Amino acid sequence: MQVTASAVSLTVDDVAASSAFLCRHFGFAEQMAADGFASLARSDVGMNVIFLRRGLPTLPADQRDEHAAGLILALTVADLDAELARLRAEGVPITMPLTVEEWGERAFQVRDPNGVIVQLVDWNG
Repeated sequence: MQVTASAVSLTVDDVAASSAFLCRHFGFAEQMAADGFASLARSDVGMNVIFLRRGLPTLPADQRDEHAAGLILALTVADLDAELARLRAEGVPITMPLTVEEWGERAFQVRDPNGVIVQLVDWNG
């Protein structure tokens, strides 16, 4: 198998709101968009984030009404403390405070307008 690209697809109610949130607060840019669909990318991230509108008829019937849940979109960053301060200054609610795990991970979380969890992480161990 030769993998040429990767993406995570998240089914949400309001594609435009999730897309705008990642673009505004996390530096993603919309690469493609249509009714019920947006594909976002960053030049320094090895995957695209795709938002699909819940109920989209192109989705298999058993997936159409599912909502992105139980998933964390994790981004490892160079300066976690600076990102936390920036997001607070931008008025983004921090939904999980900065935590430090025994294995060296430090992380905090926010949620987009559709409830998608975005976690920023760095590693000290």
